[in-house]
Amino acid sequence: MFGKKANKPLNHIDSLIGAGTRIDGNITFSGGLRIDGQVRGNITATGDKPSTLVLSDQAVIEGKIKVSHAVINGTVVGPIHSNEYLELQAKARVSGEVCYKIMEIQLGASIEGMLLRQDDAEIDNKIVALIPSAHGD
Repeated sequence: MFGKKANKPLNHIDSLIGAGTRIDGNITFSGGLRIDGQVRGNITATGDKPSTLVLSDQAVIEGKIKVSHAVINGTVVGPIHSNEYLELQAKARVSGEVCYKIMEIQLGASIEGMLLRQDDAEIDNKIVALIPSAHGD
């Protein structure tokens, strides 16, 4: 029970985007993806199995991230949705909404945006759906 790390990210990386690489466009992946370069686009994990996104301190992402596990040590401009585990390491710089189930933040990481625990976000969505619109729709 104590010391058990069932929600930690996967230990293997299937794909790598190197430090000198810049991608303009969306990325979908399964398994493990490490990014050392720059991505201008959304990053989405697909499939039923857990996925892990690792961003090095050199990585710069401009777009939405949606994965089950993420370890971030670079810069993200855009929302992050991690439905299992999110780790923000010391050099992480996030500007955008962060939705998470379990989060670990190391000293030095910074977030400019709202933090939404996944359970809370689901409740908020249900509440918004129950509020009638001002237009009488």
